[in-house]
Amino acid sequence: MTDAASNDVQKGWGTQKSREITWHDPAPTTSMGASMAGLDFMRAIMDGQVPTPPLHSLMQINMVSVEPGKVVFTCAPDESTYNLTGVVHGGVICALLDNAVGAAVRSTLPQGKGNTSVEIKVNYLKAVQQSSGLLTATGTVVKSGSRVAFTEGTVTDVSGALVATASSTVLIFDFRIGLAPSPRRNQLSALFTMRRGGPRPARVS
Repeated sequence: MTDAASNDVQKGWGTQKSREITWHDPAPTTSMGASMAGLDFMRAIMDGQVPTPPLHSLMQINMVSVEPGKVVFTCAPDESTYNLTGVVHGGVICALLDNAVGAAVRSTLPQGKGNTSVEIKVNYLKAVQQSSGLLTATGTVVKSGSRVAFTEGTVTDVSGALVATASSTVLIFDFRIGLAPSPRRNQLSALFTMRRGGPRPARVS
C-alpha cells in the first residue's frame, strides 16, 4: 500500500490516543509482603506506604477499603481496554475480580503466607464502556482453611448496577524466607493430586 493510500485509509481511523504508564520494580513489594501479615500489607499498599503492584498501574486500579476477609478496589477502564465489539474486554473485568478476591484472602493470612488463584468463574451481566464510569470491585472470603480458600466477588458500575460476579478457589502457600513464593507448580500439583484422589492436605476448617 502506498503512503498516499495508507493516509486515505487512516483518515477514517479517528483521533490517535495514548496513556503513559509508570510503575515501581515489583520485587521490593513482593519481599515486603512476605515479611508482613496480610492485613497490614494490604493496608500499607492502600495508604501508599508500599508500592502498588504494576498491574494496578496498568489497569488503573486503586484499593479503597480493606478489612479482614473483604477488600474493595476501584477501576477506571478506558478505550485502551476495548475489544472488537467496542466494549471493555471481559478479561479486564475478570482480572479486576481476580485481584479483589485474591486480596480478600491475603487480608486474612499471617506473615509468611501467600496465595494464588486456582480457578475463577465469572458471570458477565452487563457490557462495560468508558461511559460506565468508575467500577467498584468487592472481594469477600466465603470460607477459608489452612490450604484453600473460597471467595466471591462483584463488580458494579458508577450507577450501582451489577456488571459481573465471580466465584474463585484460592490456594494458600508458604513464602520462602527472604525469597519469592514457593514454585506455584509444586503447590498446584499437590492440589491436583488431592482432586485425583491421592494424598489429601489438611481438611479445610
